[in-house]
Amino acid sequence: MHVQTLNCFGARPGEGNPALVIENDGMDQAARQAFTAARNTTCVFLSADRDVDYFYPHTRSPLCLHATLAVAAVLFARDPGAGTIAVRTAMKGQLLTLSREGDDYFVRLAPQAAQQVEIGGEQLRELLGAPGLVLASKPQVASVGSPKLLVEVRDADTLYTLKPDLAGITAWGKENAVNGFYVYCRLDEETVEGRNFNHLDPALEDSATGVAAGALAVALKRSLTVRQGRATGRDCLIAARVEGEAILVGGAAEMA
Repeated sequence: MHVQTLNCFGARPGEGNPALVIENDGMDQAARQAFTAARNTTCVFLSADRDVDYFYPHTRSPLCLHATLAVAAVLFARDPGAGTIAVRTAMKGQLLTLSREGDDYFVRLAPQAAQQVEIGGEQLRELLGAPGLVLASKPQVASVGSPKLLVEVRDADTLYTLKPDLAGITAWGKENAVNGFYVYCRLDEETVEGRNFNHLDPALEDSATGVAAGALAVALKRSLTVRQGRATGRDCLIAARVEGEAILVGGAAEMA
């Protein structure tokens, strides 16, 4: 078994959201989940056929783009002359096309159908631990492979005073086939800042959530720069680009 640790989407060298890339593991799903829980970080298991299987410490995931960026860095290090590299997700068979632009890696993928879910204002305020919360727009669900409820708040001060009920958000997500809340605010016309709530442990809050950045580009129908990680002390930058019918999500990836 070969394990590599990479930081992805870091705004500066040495920062980013960590992911482990595991090859030649020979484990079944239960063993992979136990392996991930023991290491308490996101893991992606890469097969010889380039299937990618994603695990968080508490659950298996259909898609994780910061882990996919880690896979891209591993594969392009072996084949630096490759124009693109294709991988496929283990859970849903979603095709992902990897590319490299200078020091950055990108994942090209297609928007996915997402069923809209109504959530009452009082329930949302309760789940986010924000009794007086006033939203900047109506929440909506969007997806590039892992549906997110996108919740826009008015400013960064609001974003960082939230006290989310993580167990409640997880339970709500399971009931509604949504992979957590992504709460964001607009910094300018092309830049947003966000936080992702889909882990049970507050210490495991994402420093970067590529699937949410992609979902935002789908929902807002525009290319964006997404800032994330202030809450974890690991500042990250995610580029989410709209190119025709495709969404490209990318940024830096480096060995930890």
